[in-house]
Amino acid sequence: MKLQGSTVATSSSSNQNPAQQAIKSPCRFCGETLKFTFVDLGMSPLANSYVKPDQLQRMEPFYPLHAYVCHHCFLVQLEEFENPDHIFSDYAYFSSYSESYLAHAKSYTQLMIERFHFGPTSHIVEIASNDGYLLQYFQDQNIPVLGIEPAANVAEVAKEKGIPTLVKFFGVETAKELAQQKKQADLLLGNNVLAHVPDLNDFVGGMKILLSPNGVITMEFPHLQRLFEDVLIDTIYHEHFSYFSFLVVEKVFAKHGLRLFDVEQISTHGGSLRIYATHEENQSHSLNDRVTALRETEKKAGFAQLKSYLDFGEKVGAVKISLLEFLIDAKKKNLSVVGYGAPAKAITLLNYCGVRSDLLAYTVDRSPHKQGCFLPGTKIPIYAPDKIRETKPNYVVILPWNLKDEVMAQMAYIREWGGKFLTPLPEVIVHP
Repeated sequence: MKLQGSTVATSSSSNQNPAQQAIKSPCRFCGETLKFTFVDLGMSPLANSYVKPDQLQRMEPFYPLHAYVCHHCFLVQLEEFENPDHIFSDYAYFSSYSESYLAHAKSYTQLMIERFHFGPTSHIVEIASNDGYLLQYFQDQNIPVLGIEPAANVAEVAKEKGIPTLVKFFGVETAKELAQQKKQADLLLGNNVLAHVPDLNDFVGGMKILLSPNGVITMEFPHLQRLFEDVLIDTIYHEHFSYFSFLVVEKVFAKHGLRLFDVEQISTHGGSLRIYATHEENQSHSLNDRVTALRETEKKAGFAQLKSYLDFGEKVGAVKISLLEFLIDAKKKNLSVVGYGAPAKAITLLNYCGVRSDLLAYTVDRSPHKQGCFLPGTKIPIYAPDKIRETKPNYVVILPWNLKDEVMAQMAYIREWGGKFLTPLPEVIVHP
């Protein structure tokens, strides 16, 4: 039977000849036909489509979670199955619920002010500005800001904070409108948005238009090298259309007349890149040695060779085996296991591994927008964090493993009854 809103399931096996799984879709950057599988994680629901109690008996749409690699430009990508208007119009992710991410945003703000001397006459524009988690820190320094955020419910929270926010998707059209209003950006930034863009060339082309002549762009996104080396399969979900190495992102920006002059490797989301760009004709920012070094590192790691991408799928099965063996063994020993967090990555991991509430009784989340709902696909219930103190589980699986230090500090009281934390990737690790 075909699920409503889904396409026919593809095989979840990653041992097939990649050429046998070729599709007709073009690469979203260079336009070449996609022919080679990077990894096939089977069928999965949309990551942030949390199920409300009155929707439990309804059929959920599932879509192939099948990542391809372009043999021409080496961009790793998913097909587009759902319109971004549907994915992002009413969004459940609010950045301000993570204390460590707020600290990251505040630190970034100070770094940008010190390095580029932004002040009251500057204009800071953030694409995918969420609930104002970052722009609030620039505004505190009396620097004019503008947020661009497609999710109206999230943008409303930013507006309530007094942060000017335009409720729109970003691209060439939006950039032209703002440029005509003389709202070009001296600093144009986007954190964890580049991967979410289905029309990559329209998005980067828009940045070229909106950037002031001497302006700077910074973008932060998960680094494909970390996905490779740590087998971070749960960072693959339908909202993430593209997965970038530095070599690929440099090509994308260059195509639109933007020059990358610096790059930093940062710890967010399990390992990300922060790239710095400016207009190709602007030579006021010299090339940092970190750019040359990372290019060489990625070349040595095989990111310019198709074979490296095709070998990745062989590592994925071990992730499933490790998690299921632990959960099944805990079940046999009558030990209780629950989750902490309801991030998008959890939906990929739990659906790929086939984990339901019989193995993970529930999960908790600080966001009231998720509490009382159920994880899509698995239907695992989501409660407020106090549920853990009430039920005293033996183990707490930290589903947003990139925030494990923050979570372990917040929930340290589970040690009162001998509870332990665990992280699931690239294998199960129990933290006493």
